[in-house]
Amino acid sequence: MFEGTFRLFLILLAAALLMVPVSLAVAQDVDGLGDLKLPGISSYAPPKSETSLALGSSGAITLSAQLTDNGADITRGIVWRVFKPEPTGDGKLPMVASAHGGSAVFQLEPGSYLVHASYGRAGATKRITVGKDAKRESLVLDAGGLKLDAVLSGGVRIPPKKLRFSIYEGQAEANHDRALIIPNVEPNSVVRLNAGVYHVVSIYGSVNAVIRSDIRVEAGKLTEAAVEHRAAEMTMKLVREPGGEAIADTSWSLLNESGDPIKETVGAFASMVLAEGDYTIIAKNRDRIYQKDFTVVAGQNQEIEVLATEASAIDPQEGAD
Repeated sequence: MFEGTFRLFLILLAAALLMVPVSLAVAQDVDGLGDLKLPGISSYAPPKSETSLALGSSGAITLSAQLTDNGADITRGIVWRVFKPEPTGDGKLPMVASAHGGSAVFQLEPGSYLVHASYGRAGATKRITVGKDAKRESLVLDAGGLKLDAVLSGGVRIPPKKLRFSIYEGQAEANHDRALIIPNVEPNSVVRLNAGVYHVVSIYGSVNAVIRSDIRVEAGKLTEAAVEHRAAEMTMKLVREPGGEAIADTSWSLLNESGDPIKETVGAFASMVLAEGDYTIIAKNRDRIYQKDFTVVAGQNQEIEVLATEASAIDPQEGAD
């Protein structure tokens, strides 16, 4: 009893002399935690840092990417993801690190990994091996850029807000469908893609002015492509006399040359972009139905007047059919 009290007295005396809290002094004496060193929390270095943040037995690996063999390193816009090669129970590869920017430095435990670099819609995957010694690895993306635009006959620019593109895989599937890669691409924007052939759909307006084309993207180059739409903007209105005011609350139905309906709308005016060709417009106001045939000439915007007269009126039952 006396011996135990004496030992506790010595511990309290030592703590007082060294200005150390009593609880910590006792814990260190009992558990031996005084020499414990905790590793850093981060398992990889941020892409803008050239110094290691991780401690322990991990090795540093620097990753860089190029568009082509022997090309310059891409300095920005890359998303790096590092995965373990063995899938988990749900069949997914566990991601152990990621970074954004250009070249990136990672601190990883020795072993094998899968690295994926994405640059826009272009990407590449490579298996790497990490050791205790610092090393470098590079990925060749084999990618280029695609810039799309469209014009009317004679080279007239189309308002960008009325134009959009969709990019599909170049190879059609067994059912003749193509996998959509990017929808609603704005004109004159640069899309990064792996080298290859792509199927591009250009839509002017929202009815039937559609152009399809296959375009090849070459690695390390910006491919600029402009398609030509043979179409025009048409505005229809129902009037009681030539040059008269448009009649409100009119229902419109547009038929193509084969008589198939392709557009319906309601209002005093019916404005739309149409591919060149022959059409029939049907206007219904109250209990009366009127129609007119017209032709769309590429690049020639027109205003079509449908006269609300007996000559242009049709039988309601015929209009319903």
